[in-house]
Order: sequence, then structure tokens, then C-alpha cells
Amino acid sequence: MDDELIDEGDIPRSRYTRLPGKGFFYPDSLDEERAERRAKEAIEGSEAVVIADGDADGLACAAMIREAYDAALDVADFEAAIAARLAEAERSEQDSDEEADDADDPTDDAHTRSPVGLVAAGPYSLDTSLERALAYADDDVELFVCDLCPDDYEWIAEPLEALAEEAASIRWFDHHQWDEETAAAVRDLGVDLVVGESDEECTADVALRSLDHAFDDRWAELAAVTRDHDLWIKEDPRSDDLADYSYWAGGEEYATVVGAYGADLPETVEAFVADRRVEKEARIDAAVDRAVTHEVGEWTVAVTYGRCSQNEVAEALREAGADAAVIVKPAGSASIRGSEGFRHAHEVAGKVNGGGHPQAAGCKPDIYDDMLDYAHHWTTEGQACKRVILAAFEAVAEEVAAANEESSDAAGAGDGDEDDE
Repeated sequence: MDDELIDEGDIPRSRYTRLPGKGFFYPDSLDEERAERRAKEAIEGSEAVVIADGDADGLACAAMIREAYDAALDVADFEAAIAARLAEAERSEQDSDEEADDADDPTDDAHTRSPVGLVAAGPYSLDTSLERALAYADDDVELFVCDLCPDDYEWIAEPLEALAEEAASIRWFDHHQWDEETAAAVRDLGVDLVVGESDEECTADVALRSLDHAFDDRWAELAAVTRDHDLWIKEDPRSDDLADYSYWAGGEEYATVVGAYGADLPETVEAFVADRRVEKEARIDAAVDRAVTHEVGEWTVAVTYGRCSQNEVAEALREAGADAAVIVKPAGSASIRGSEGFRHAHEVAGKVNGGGHPQAAGCKPDIYDDMLDYAHHWTTEGQACKRVILAAFEAVAEEVAAANEESSDAAGAGDGDEDDE
């Protein structure tokens, strides 16, 4: 493929935000080879291994675990790498002919340096990450899983059961809503599973109170600021900085920087975040402008499409009157966000190959068979994906209405019995 076709530099934002990022066009087989190699390098010989969601919450847990093991990396190398990125961005903006510094990035091998290996994972790659831990970890490894919840036990059963036999210990910290049977099956293996209340704690809170270590006050502050964003409380402006930075930085970088500085990011990182936020805000505006509202049952559902920051888009749509927001991504997945008037996001997502929280969930409908399906997805702004998700909203609306009617009938029957008495 000609690189210019996916180079955003000369393509209008109104067009490239309708397409996935460059990584989408990188073959999965090559991407898997690199991920396998890096996981092996991170895991082999490690005293402990952390499998964590690659967002601010999961990576804060990884930073805490490294702190507890006295295994944090030197932050100076990462700050130098960030400064180099800023300088390169400035050269690009000025159309300078100056050649970029060809010096090696001092953080390229960071994933190999700590005795606590970090494997960033997502809800759909948890089984693969467990398989890699099984393949490459020492038999007496101490394994941690953070901020990840399996949709069901069966798809993680084989590697987790084998790890339970070989690992010195397995500790699992989370705050998502677990199915009771799945949680019981995990605990039956001897896994120390601690699940916090999803509307009160983030996983960083859970890790902080569960780890046997005397953390100083900055770690409690980091957990509080992480919670502020993860639970969408939005009272501390630093939480947006943490969330954005975790998205734009690699897992090793984020865990190292917040491990060193806590919630108060250093000036170099703040400058990097500010630079990237200009583009972020423009993408948010484009997605909000594309939104269309639908009335489903008693709810107003706003649906949009594009490569953007879904939480901020959802907030803007809620402020415009939506009870729920759906952000369909060019890569085929979708984010579902609720409000005080809509706490069924996980139920909707569960009907279209996903899950999550009552007010924040994700899914990827099983509707993409080949590249022609993706081509249709991009050129129609996710029409098929929107259609199946709206159908899921309608199904949930019918279930909620039926449950309310049944509850009302039961209450009425009870009132009648009292009258008869």
C-alpha cells in the first residue's frame, strides 16, 4: 500500500477521521509477531508479571506493583524521549529540512529492564496474554491481572488453570461487574480476586488497598485522580491529563512517569499532552457534528461515527440532551456511554459482542467478514454497525419496560391485598 494513502499530513481531517489509524492497515500476523516477541522479552526471568489494561487505571496498578517490588524504571530516559518527540513535532510544523536526530531511543528496550514485567492487554486479548505468561514466565512467578474482566470463564479457563498450578501466586484486581459464576470459578483456582464496587472505586483504588506495602500519600492521590476520570466524576482537571497521556504514551512510559510523579505530571509531559490535544479537540468537534439522535423507548440516543476520544464526545452529546451516546469507530468497534437517566450500557453491549459498566461499555458487532464490509463501513459512516446497536437498544428498552410493568403489577396486587384486609 502506498504510504501516502494513509498519511494524515495532506488529507483533510473530515476524511481521515472516517478511517482507522495506520495500525489498522498493518497485518495482524506481523503485529502479533511483534507483540509475542515483546511479551516474551518482558516476561522471561521476571520476578513478577503484571497483565493490565493499557489505560490510566490499569497502568496505575502496574506502577503501584512495581513500587511495591522496588522495580520502577528510571524516569529520566523517558523524559528525554518525550522532549525529543516534542522537538520533532515542532520541526514538522515548521516544515524544516533539518534531519531528525538518528540517535537510538533510550526507551526502546524499557520493557526488558524491570524485574516486574508489564504486558498491556485489553478485554479481547486477555486469553492471549495469559497464554503468553504461561509460555514464558518462570514456574514460581507472581502474577497480577489488573483492570480486566472476562466476559465468561471458558475462554480463559485453559491458560488460567495451568498458571494456577505453576505460579507462586495469582492476584487479580478489578472494578468491573463480574458474573457470579465466572468470579467463583476464578476464585476456586486459588486466585486472590478482589473486585471493587464499579460505581465507587477504580482498579487503582483496589490495588492500593490490596497490596501489602506502605504507599506514601502521592499514590492515594494518583488513585483518586484516576478514579475521577475512570468513573467520570470530572472534578479534578488532572484526570483528563492522565487519561490522555495514557492513551498517547506506551505502557512502560506511562507507568514509569506516574510512578515517579504521581498525578502531577512534569512540565515535559504537560507540554506533550497540550500539543496532542489540539488535534484531539478537532476530532471531537467533527464527531459531535456528525451525531444523529434517535428516540428509543423513553431514551434519547445520540449516535455518531469517527476516530475520536469517545468519552469527551459522549459528554458533549449528553450536554446536548442525549440520555445515551454511541460512538462507532472506523476500526469496527463502538463505545456506549450512559447517564443518570440511562444505566443499561452494559446490557446493550452484551447483545452485540461486548460488555462493561452500566454507564460505560464497549462492543464490536460480529458483522465484518472481509475488507468489502469494512469499505462499506467507512463510506457509510458505520451504517450497519449503528443499525445493530440501535436494535440492541430497542431490545433492552422492551426488557426494561416489561420489567417495570411486572413490578408495577406486583405492587398493585400487593396494594389490593392490603385493601381486602
